[in-house]
Amino acid sequence: MSLRRVGTALTRTLWTRENKSTPVATSSKVNGLCTTCKGAQQGRGTTKEQSCSSDTGRPNGDVLCSSEQPHRCAAGEKKRSKEPAGAPGVTGVRRRSYTSTAAPVDQRSYLWTRYNDTKRLVHDLIPPGSCNLLNSSTIYANNEVNLAEVDIYGFDYDYTLALYSNALNSMIYNTARSFLIEHFKYPEGICKYDYLPNFAVRGLHYDIQKSLLMKIDAFHYIQPGTVYRGLSPVPDEEVLQLYGGTFHVPLRQDSGFYGKGPKVKQFMDIFSIPEMTLLAVANDFFITNDIEYDPLHLFKDVSEAIGMVHLKGYMYKWIMQDLDKFIPRGEETDAVLHRLVSNGKKLFLITNSPFSFVDKGMTHMVGKNWRDFFDVIIVQAGKPHFFTDCIKNVRLNQTITSNLRWEKIKSLDKGHIYKQGNLFDFLRLTGWRGSKVLYFGDHLYSDLADLMLQHGWRTGAIVPELEQETRVVSTDRYSLKLTWLQALTGLIERLQTHRDPDSTKILQEWQKEREELRVMTKNLFNPHFGSIFRTCHNPTYFSRRLCRFSDIYMASLSCLLNYDLTYTFYPRRTPLQHEAPLWMDQLCTGCMKTPFLEEMSHIR
Repeated sequence: MSLRRVGTALTRTLWTRENKSTPVATSSKVNGLCTTCKGAQQGRGTTKEQSCSSDTGRPNGDVLCSSEQPHRCAAGEKKRSKEPAGAPGVTGVRRRSYTSTAAPVDQRSYLWTRYNDTKRLVHDLIPPGSCNLLNSSTIYANNEVNLAEVDIYGFDYDYTLALYSNALNSMIYNTARSFLIEHFKYPEGICKYDYLPNFAVRGLHYDIQKSLLMKIDAFHYIQPGTVYRGLSPVPDEEVLQLYGGTFHVPLRQDSGFYGKGPKVKQFMDIFSIPEMTLLAVANDFFITNDIEYDPLHLFKDVSEAIGMVHLKGYMYKWIMQDLDKFIPRGEETDAVLHRLVSNGKKLFLITNSPFSFVDKGMTHMVGKNWRDFFDVIIVQAGKPHFFTDCIKNVRLNQTITSNLRWEKIKSLDKGHIYKQGNLFDFLRLTGWRGSKVLYFGDHLYSDLADLMLQHGWRTGAIVPELEQETRVVSTDRYSLKLTWLQALTGLIERLQTHRDPDSTKILQEWQKEREELRVMTKNLFNPHFGSIFRTCHNPTYFSRRLCRFSDIYMASLSCLLNYDLTYTFYPRRTPLQHEAPLWMDQLCTGCMKTPFLEEMSHIR
C-alpha cells in the first residue's frame, strides 16, 4: 500500500469515525459518509422516493456521497419541496455553519478523544514496511513520453554519462579555499573551516547583498527555518524584517531565467554545492571575527575562486588520475549505450568539457572504442549559449593535438570530434528535430530549458539526489510522521470551528505539535534545508523548474535499463485540490513494479 493510498484510506475512515462520534444530532448514513439514494428495488417499473439528506455530522454540514456526484431525481420520482433556509432537511450550503461558539458538554474531552482516535488510526492504517515498495530506479514522468517515437538520444557528460563520487566536492572546496587565500589575499583563518558535506543542497538561493543562503518555494516564498547567514540560522523574525514584513521574494529581485539575477542567484548545478559551502564559511569567518567586509565582493571572489578550479583544469586532472575513485558506476553507462545502439538508436554528445577529459572518462567506462557509439560528438560547446546564440560556428577538432581545423563544416560526420558551434547549425546539418529527440542532462537551465521551450525536444533530467531522498521516504519513521502530520493538519482544519476558550487552547497545542512534526520530517533529509523537492507543504523552486523543463526525470541513466524501448511513460493524474482521488493505482509512480531487464540485474 503506497503512502498516498494510506492517506486516502485514513481520510475516509476519519470522516466515518467523525460522523459517528460528533456530539450533535446526525442523520442516518450509509457507509459512514452520506445517506445514499435508494432506487427501485422491488421489481421493474416500481420506484421509491429518492433523496440525499445532509450529513450534519460533518463540521460544515456538506453532503458527501460515496459516488461524489450530485443526485438527480429520475422521471416519475417525487421532488423535495422547497423549504426556507435553515429548515430541517435542507441540504448543502444553505445549512452550512462555520463557527461553533456553544461548546458541547466537556469540550476538552471531546477534542482530545478525536485527537487520540485519529492518532490510533494512523498507526492502525500503516502496516509495517508500507513504503518499502518505492523503487529508486524508477523513471518519473512530468509529461507523456513514448520511447517508441524517440529515434535519437543525446547526452551531456558531467553528472549524466559520468556520475561522480562525493569526494570531488571536497577537493573542489579545498582548492577554491586556497585560491581565496593565496590569490585574493583573504585571511588564513578561513583554512580552519573544513568542508561540510551535509550542509548545502542543490537548488538553494543566495541573496548577494544580505549574504543569506535560503530555500524558496515554487511561489517565491522563503521557507521559515531555512535561512542561513554564514553557518548560523537566521531567526524568522529577522528574515521578516529584512524583507519588509513578508517571506515573499518578488520576481524582479529573484534570480533570472538562468538563475543569475542581479540580487539573488539560484544554485542549480551539482558543482555549486562546494561554492555554497565556501560562501557560508567565508561569511561565517568575517561575522564571527567581527571583520567588516563587502558582501558583493565576497560573492564575486568566491565565484571566481570556484571558477578557477575548473578553468585551470584541476578537476579534470584529479578525475583522470584516479578514475576508479571519482567515477564509481561506469559500467551502467556502458550498458545503457550498448542497449540503445543495439536497438538502432542514433546517439550524440554535447558537453562543455574538453575532449581529453571526456575521452579518458569514456574509455574508462565504455572502452577505447567509445566513439563508435556516437553519431555526433561536440565538446567545449559553451552551453547554455550553444542553445541560444548563433555567434560561434562548429569547428573540427583534431583529436591528437586538440588543434582546430579551418575548414567550413558542411556535415557532422561520425567518428569526428567537433568543438563549439550552436544548436541552429546542429539542427540544419543533422535534421534532428522535435519529439523524436530525447536529450539528457543534469542542469535544468543550461541543459534542458531551451531545448524544451524553444525547440520541442524531449528532455530527461538526471537527479542523483533521488536515491537518497527515496531512501528517506521509504523508512517507516518518515511515513509514520508524515501521515500523522497530514492527519493532524486535517483534524485542525475540521475542528477550528470550535472557538470557545478551551478549544482554542487545545488547537494551539496541536498547531505547535504540527510545527514540530514539520521540523522532524525536514531534518530527515537535511538538518539545515530539508528536501530539495519540498518546503513545508509546497514544491520548492527547484522542483517546479524540474517539472517545467523536463519531460522525465530519474536518479541516473541506468534507470533506462528498467524499461524496454517501446515503453510509454504516463504522468500520474494526481488530484488537484478540488478533485477527489478516484483511482488509487494512478497515484504513485514510485510504487509501480517496473519491468526490470536482464542488463540491470548484471550490474546491480
